[in-house]
Amino acid sequence: MATTEAQGASTPRVRLQQMGKAYSGTLVLEGVSLDLHAGEVMALTGENGAGKSTLSKMLCGLVDPSQGQMQLDGKPFAPTSRRDAERQGVRMVMQELGLVPTLTVAENLLMGRLPHKLGWLDHAAMRALARTQLAKIGMEHIDPDTPVSQLGIGQQQMVEIARNLQDGTRVLVLDEPTAMLTLKETEHLFTQIALLKARGVALVYVSHRLEELQRIADKVAVLRDGRLVDVRPMQGVQEHELVERMVGHAVQDNEGRPRRTRGALRLQAHKLQRGTQVRGVSLSLYAGEIMGLAGLVGSGRTELVRLLFGADRAEQGEISLHAAGSSAATHTVAPNWGSPVHAIRAGIGLVTEDRKSQGLLLSQSIRANTTLAGMHKIARGGWLQRAQESEIARHFVERLRIRSRSAEQAVSTLSGGNQQKVVFARWLHQPCDVLLLDEPTRGVDVGARADIYHEIDRMCDDGKAVLMVSSDLRELMAMCDRIGVMHDGELVAVFERGQWSDQQLLAAAFGNLDEAPSAHTAAQAATPQ
Repeated sequence: MATTEAQGASTPRVRLQQMGKAYSGTLVLEGVSLDLHAGEVMALTGENGAGKSTLSKMLCGLVDPSQGQMQLDGKPFAPTSRRDAERQGVRMVMQELGLVPTLTVAENLLMGRLPHKLGWLDHAAMRALARTQLAKIGMEHIDPDTPVSQLGIGQQQMVEIARNLQDGTRVLVLDEPTAMLTLKETEHLFTQIALLKARGVALVYVSHRLEELQRIADKVAVLRDGRLVDVRPMQGVQEHELVERMVGHAVQDNEGRPRRTRGALRLQAHKLQRGTQVRGVSLSLYAGEIMGLAGLVGSGRTELVRLLFGADRAEQGEISLHAAGSSAATHTVAPNWGSPVHAIRAGIGLVTEDRKSQGLLLSQSIRANTTLAGMHKIARGGWLQRAQESEIARHFVERLRIRSRSAEQAVSTLSGGNQQKVVFARWLHQPCDVLLLDEPTRGVDVGARADIYHEIDRMCDDGKAVLMVSSDLRELMAMCDRIGVMHDGELVAVFERGQWSDQQLLAAAFGNLDEAPSAHTAAQAATPQ
């Protein structure tokens, strides 16, 4: 690849000059100028709402700029649509998947360029082309005839990426591409990025995972509040420097903090079973502490959380809930709550891994989403008290620093991090003794992540028991007091704070318990102490 100096003397693949965008007279992006060269990866980072997606979408024809000019290989570039941008070689893998669930993998991969023979769709050629595309990302084991709706969310993300790895691509924008990928899938993606660089493709890589940026990016551009605040070579940049540039101040690091004091038993699960997804899992959750749940995708983490919340039905087992101030179990169910409504009434809350399809009413306001789980608290004679509801929502908008015009703003128009804060606001409004967090910071920037961590700490201080699922081991090691590891549907080990390492956690996730000597057995972890 060319050196930075050589690139500086050549015509940029992409040149952005004083780009800006206003909505209803309010500038959300202003005066952004950047150059991106062929064979270069530029990391684009910043908090949610900083303008990263707006800038990316302007480049790819999805948003019309309010000001500024763009050039592609030295020529004026003003795409009128996404298809127009793609015809000129500028493509984007969006964070929101654009796949059609009812179509097959092959049909999604080749949409708009399906092969024909004598006027008829050539199914054999379509499968062969699809297999070639899938092989590029290490997904050749997927049957091209599989409907996309039958794939896991991580596999769908890889299909979306494969669809955009086409010949003729000059610029590729990747918006949070690894947010739903396993380590193995991420490695395949990084291999493809290296190949694209070698072919001279210019890449914009949008991510909140700073360790990834340090690994693959040549330079980094930082946006804050719609303005470009820094552009520099990535080599030698420290993670804390990026964080401070993104948020404007230093962010506390929790990794070295002491273990929290364990309080009373709040929830105990005994030998929960659901097919091969969850196999005889027992665990105990205590007031004032966080238990993490690690494991590979498909290990049963989310499935276990859904059983604890009553979203899925267990076949065997028992769940006991101990309310605050009670030494005896106040609710015991064998094996199911019956429905999430019963779990909520008993004092359990859930932040789902997919906030858009499972956690939020996107078309509704911040106000409506905040009070959704506790509407009975603000109803009189069957009628909602609108003024009280609005006051509650305004309180949590201020407390959680939700960036919005007002509590009446539709949740669909918020950034990912602010949407996630709305989900947390719901469980702050609806008191619960046990909070289940499934990937609580997925797709969330470092600033919003720090705010969410602060609220989780406050929940522990208030005596809540927290179960936290995350694919980010660093997050678990920073936040948790214990970390349980799932493998093949079983809780195979639990580590106490100060007795783990990322290597040991990974070894347990792969089932190599001999390499994780400091872990307790699952049975020990489930026994109240």
